[in-house]
Amino acid sequence: MKLARLGPVGSERPVVFVRDEEYVDVSDVTADVDERFFAGDGIARLRPVVADRVSRGAVHRLAGERIGAPFARPHQIICVGLNFSDHAAETGQAVPAEPILFTKSPNTLVGPNDDVRMPRGGEKLDWEVELGIVIGTRASYLASPEDARRHIAGFTVVNDVSERAFQMERGGQWLKGKSAETFNPAGPWLVTPDEIPDVRSLGMRLDVNGTRRQDGSTATMIFDPFFLVHYISQFLVLEPGDLINTGTPPGVGMGHTPPVWLRPGDVMDVAIDRLGAQRQTVVGPR
Repeated sequence: MKLARLGPVGSERPVVFVRDEEYVDVSDVTADVDERFFAGDGIARLRPVVADRVSRGAVHRLAGERIGAPFARPHQIICVGLNFSDHAAETGQAVPAEPILFTKSPNTLVGPNDDVRMPRGGEKLDWEVELGIVIGTRASYLASPEDARRHIAGFTVVNDVSERAFQMERGGQWLKGKSAETFNPAGPWLVTPDEIPDVRSLGMRLDVNGTRRQDGSTATMIFDPFFLVHYISQFLVLEPGDLINTGTPPGVGMGHTPPVWLRPGDVMDVAIDRLGAQRQTVVGPR
């Protein structure tokens, strides 16, 4: 199932896509795709509703509506650094022995095609195509990576936007370079695990102004999604609707020689196999 949310910012309604441009409206079944929805076994409740509406032809065609993030603002966004062996190599850093974790402000979450806004004082704006994991049920001290599977609601495309000057040159934790407004486009869909034969072999791509900058695969992840959910649960409680950004393959702006930074007017096209595609335009600071 491919869950999504359509409509203006702050007034999105939940839908389920049955084909790339066609969806079933489920806003009469659930008010939103949020913590309450996931904790109440919302995905299972939607399955017979969607099947019935498809059989009756109650399907709508997408026609210029804004696509929001496929889930409401989570309690937390947890990010994993240097989780691709080839990305670690391009940054000149060692492959980590354990996952490197940092947080990103939850209010960075925006829709997949919303503008990305440069922050005031920003000068080294960078891109990162990433696989996002959305938590379906509360997870704490999970017994194993295999146990983690039942706590995952689905997967989504994420662009983990970064301001590298804030992140690398201003001291302290990476949070300040990761948490400006609009720095976490997600979607277009939240795709349930049954739709993905192997989440560890998905192609990942990101173009800037039509030039391919990242072309990788989840196959080069150091720590796979199931290990990450298990591992993170040993240190904090993951709540329904929480998002985990799992790291990026090589080709980020700071990995080029010389580095390539985003500027207002640049367009990013972001895609992961089976999870859909995004497009964002960079705009200047407020």
